[in-house]
Amino acid sequence: MEYLLLVDEKNNIIGEEEKEKCHQGKGILHSAFLALVFNRESKLMLAKRSDKKKLWPNYWDGTVAGHFYKGESYEKTSKKRLFQEIGVRCKKIEFLFKFRYHAEYKNIGSENEICFIFSAKNVNDKDIFLNESEVSEYRFVSIRKLREEIEERIHKFTPWFLTAFERWLDIFG
Repeated sequence: MEYLLLVDEKNNIIGEEEKEKCHQGKGILHSAFLALVFNRESKLMLAKRSDKKKLWPNYWDGTVAGHFYKGESYEKTSKKRLFQEIGVRCKKIEFLFKFRYHAEYKNIGSENEICFIFSAKNVNDKDIFLNESEVSEYRFVSIRKLREEIEERIHKFTPWFLTAFERWLDIFG
């Protein structure tokens, strides 16, 4: 059974709970991350969530989204999940910012998270190997092209990615 770290509004750890319970109804506030991976041409890798996902299946997302676990640093967990989901080993991953959000998916459940955003750069496209229970497909896209696509098809992207991308643009765009 997978247990997530419960946090308060200031991201202080206040306990653990089963992942399934954290995502039921309005959700229970927990910590999470989104890693944004860029290739050597500075294109962002988008990942399409597997159709096996309970929440937001088949939606486009940042490269890897995940949760933190007891006893692991945020950086270590992020690097580990990058390898588990897309086969990429990162020597360096950089923390960019964090935000709090809540989003409900139909009547199935919700995300209620403090989300940490990390970035990895200069990833070799040839190193990618997808864990199909997590990611069904991927693609690299320029920031300009992604802006256009979001304007045209915003409903195809996860809500946390849209928030992260908007904030990323405010800082780096």
